[in-house]
Amino acid sequence: MKILLIEPAKAPVSMAGEDISLFEPLALEYIAAGVAGHHDVRILDLRLDKNLREAFESFRPDVVGITAFTVHVNGVNDLFVKLKGLNSEVLTVVGGHHATIMPQDFVTPSVDLIVRGEGVEAFREIVRRQEQGVGFEGIPGVAIVGTDQVSTVEPRATTDLDAFPFPLRTLTAPYRKDYYSEWMKPLASIRTSKGCPFRCNFCALWKISGGKYLTREPENIVAELGRIEEEFVFFADDESLVDASRMRRLAELIKEAGIRKHYFLYGRSDTISRNPDLLEAWREIGLDRVFVGLEFFREDDLEYIRKGSTVGDNEEAVRILHDLGIDIYASFIVRPEFDQEDFRALKRFCRRLELNFASFAVLTPLPGTDLYEEVEDRLLTRNYDYFDFIHTLLPTRLPLREFYGEYHRLYRRAVSPAKGMSLMTKFPLRQIPGTLMMWERWLKRLKRLDRDYTELPLQGR
Repeated sequence: MKILLIEPAKAPVSMAGEDISLFEPLALEYIAAGVAGHHDVRILDLRLDKNLREAFESFRPDVVGITAFTVHVNGVNDLFVKLKGLNSEVLTVVGGHHATIMPQDFVTPSVDLIVRGEGVEAFREIVRRQEQGVGFEGIPGVAIVGTDQVSTVEPRATTDLDAFPFPLRTLTAPYRKDYYSEWMKPLASIRTSKGCPFRCNFCALWKISGGKYLTREPENIVAELGRIEEEFVFFADDESLVDASRMRRLAELIKEAGIRKHYFLYGRSDTISRNPDLLEAWREIGLDRVFVGLEFFREDDLEYIRKGSTVGDNEEAVRILHDLGIDIYASFIVRPEFDQEDFRALKRFCRRLELNFASFAVLTPLPGTDLYEEVEDRLLTRNYDYFDFIHTLLPTRLPLREFYGEYHRLYRRAVSPAKGMSLMTKFPLRQIPGTLMMWERWLKRLKRLDRDYTELPLQGR
């Protein structure tokens, strides 16, 4: 059978995403690995390759699978309409984060099956049954659109990450040179764990994994790393460092294997502050950058989101990473309630930490989170195109024009010019002009983002 797997692009109104960085479609590479060998499988990355019709008509797939985060829902449903228009007989399957959390959002005439939870085994069984011409009833985690199953099918549980095949990266060969995050290009991704033991109210990842923190064996990870050609590798985990003993063992095995790469991974500030020796060991084997969700500069804000870390943890983590020469991808949250002084205080905090990079997400109540349940009746819109962590979904204390003016200034001023220049030295010279032009375009749009709300639909699309 012919199988086409599609990574969707964001909507034009959505910010961030592929505007800022582009990671390989690891989930689709896993799905592909589960059915390759017996079938002809292709991956179409619509973030880079815009010609859906040509790709579809030249390949003529029997099955199409698309993955989606919340911000992709509208676009993915539109894609399925187009695909059914090209061939009404093609079997359409949707999976991913949002399908797991809110499967009802894909109940449309153009979607045949919805996969909830891990999709490798579910998709393999879907393809097997499609090939044999039998029904799809009873597949764990699979809801059949048009029946009453959608509301009752439970997500397929994950118990053993080592049971999955390695991602089939050969299918993204035409795109791999374009996957990146800042200067790390081309950038490969690897998953070493899933879930998180913490309970932040703005995150649903811990719910998807049933509250468990699942990990792969270090030996299995090293075997996969040995097959990755790229120099830069991103750990696409929900949280990479929290199991410190496992990560120490992994560092030892990578060193013994003689694998030399530049790594970028997630780490909580409290984990870093308690385990400076772990970060030192990883620095020795190539850890260049750590994504740290510092989130806030005040204890009460950290307590509100149930972060489980403190401002002291944040400051100590930054100090440790600075001392080790590890670059910090510092991530903060802006609350809609912020006034001018809050924005300025956050800027001062960033300057005091001497960061060379800082990102700021507007506090976003994603479906499936405790925060969403708390504020659902206050949402400005339910249009998923705006669920991008940049558009506010809740009323702001400041008028929108002032809010985005302050937000724009925060991005402009949170990092000192000298620190910003030190970051640019990490880029190859040929990339600097294009990077600066992209960043200026992005900031210009950010400053005027209040205009997106002029005719914002309050319900649906």
